[in-house]
Amino acid sequence: MPAPGETLVRVTRSGGFAGETHTVIVKGDGSWSRLDAKAEPEGTGKLSEQELAALRTALREADFARQPRIATGGPKIYDGFFYAFVHGGYEVAGEQGSLPPALVKVADALPPFTQG
Repeated sequence: MPAPGETLVRVTRSGGFAGETHTVIVKGDGSWSRLDAKAEPEGTGKLSEQELAALRTALREADFARQPRIATGGPKIYDGFFYAFVHGGYEVAGEQGSLPPALVKVADALPPFTQG
């Protein structure tokens, strides 16, 4: 497990109807920051103990070492998002409709990609 100040997971979401890119970085202590497409800070916060536990469980169950580097084969979602996950030295990416359920759980456990 990463130390409190180290990155637990970094996820970049791009595309969608507006074609925007946002990155969420969660540290080992549950603190998070959100960056815009130019890597400028957009917001910060902290996950509750319960939210952090859910994210850690989702990351563990996703077993990044066994995931394909690019998830494929799902339905093409018009104006869907493309996700790139970095966790534990592994990078896994895929379109919204192609993500395995384990990675969908990780995405669902993250802080919001946009404000509001």
